[in-house]
Amino acid sequence: MTKVIAMAGKGGTGKTTTSALLTRYLLDKKQTPLLLVDADANANLNELLGLDVNLTLGQIRKELKSELPPNITRDQFMEMKIHQALIEESGFDLLVMGQPDGPGCYCAANQYLAMTMDKLAENYKYIIVDNEAGMEHLSRMNLRTVDYLLVTSDPSARGILTAKRISDITGPLGLEVKNQYLLVNRAPQPVPPALQEKIDEAVTDSGMELGGIIPSSDALINQELSGESYLNLDVSADVIVTVNEMFDRIFS
Repeated sequence: MTKVIAMAGKGGTGKTTTSALLTRYLLDKKQTPLLLVDADANANLNELLGLDVNLTLGQIRKELKSELPPNITRDQFMEMKIHQALIEESGFDLLVMGQPDGPGCYCAANQYLAMTMDKLAENYKYIIVDNEAGMEHLSRMNLRTVDYLLVTSDPSARGILTAKRISDITGPLGLEVKNQYLLVNRAPQPVPPALQEKIDEAVTDSGMELGGIIPSSDALINQELSGESYLNLDVSADVIVTVNEMFDRIFS
């Protein structure tokens, strides 16, 4: 059965970084094939993986508004285009949502995406969804069950509070979330007592478990500045050792 891993959290908390590191982890563990969905309108997961994007769902949506080729239905056209938009790599594929049809809405394209995702999902062991600040994309893609919700936060009281609120809204969105984890990124070491207190409160007051606390990493900063793929990070780098141990606990 395909398992869905969704990232959530306010902007700038490291959702995309976590998605890239998780991709590396699952590839190393031979847990493939993977489908990565960059559902953030400000798409940059491809950059952390060293990949170029030539076609997004947003661009396909624009094509749907124009005249279609003869002898093809809209469903067939959308399915064909989504397959063209898939960036195929060894062990994983990447689909980029791109810009929406208006403020937060993909409109008519959503139903075609949902139908296509039903067929796509059967081909993958894991689907990793790198969401924007909200989680509406999960319903747009017809992914009503989330096996692992990884809620990211920066090391701030507001970030921790936002993470808790995100955890609280999964019910009203009609999502079945089997496992929820709080991940705190770029945390100072040692963790200040005041921050640890906020983390403990959020975990106690929500349905989340503490997945892990990830320290700031010069290795990640240097890798991004150089434009090198996170998949090529040295396995002995402190941040890789830390996140691999964290993912071992979560996905064991």
